[in-house]
Amino acid sequence: MANKKTGIDMGLTDDEKQALLQIARASIQAELAGKKPPAAKGQGALEEKRGAFVSLKKRGRLRGCIGFIEAWKPLAKTVEEMAIAAAFQDPRFEPLKKEELKDLRLEISVLTPLRKTTDVGQIEVGTHGLYVRKGGCAGLLLPQVATEYGWDRDTFLKETCCKAGLAPDAWRDRETEIYLFSADVFGDEQETG
Repeated sequence: MANKKTGIDMGLTDDEKQALLQIARASIQAELAGKKPPAAKGQGALEEKRGAFVSLKKRGRLRGCIGFIEAWKPLAKTVEEMAIAAAFQDPRFEPLKKEELKDLRLEISVLTPLRKTTDVGQIEVGTHGLYVRKGGCAGLLLPQVATEYGWDRDTFLKETCCKAGLAPDAWRDRETEIYLFSADVFGDEQETG
């Protein structure tokens, strides 16, 4: 991970961040044990409806990442559901196995609302994530992705288009909608098992 912090500070306390990481971890562990996850309850910011993604990394490599862009549910519930989805339902990966837990690192990205832009000059690599949409195709990359890969703005736009299944230069097309967002990005530093 890059030394520079990606995303923005959204005012979540360290205790709230730890609570969210614990909810994510406990939800995955419960699912692996064939049990119902503990009720994801929270107070304050954890009860606010916010979009969020949960990313799983195994030995520094992506192992799953799923989230809600929109704020449909309380943050604690969103993190619970997205942790389970990232571990067991990401179509790019096999479902997580119990023996992988010891090598798993969790990262949570709490999203700001999407903001449509027609000026790509507004995109700040390391601060913004991108969501592009054209026709029935859409793709999203979190703010930390561009930082982790050392991308510049144009590369970030091209890669987001590719993620959407579009041509790399589709971001230049007037019919392509480009949305910016940021996120409060945090994770556990130790393994979860």
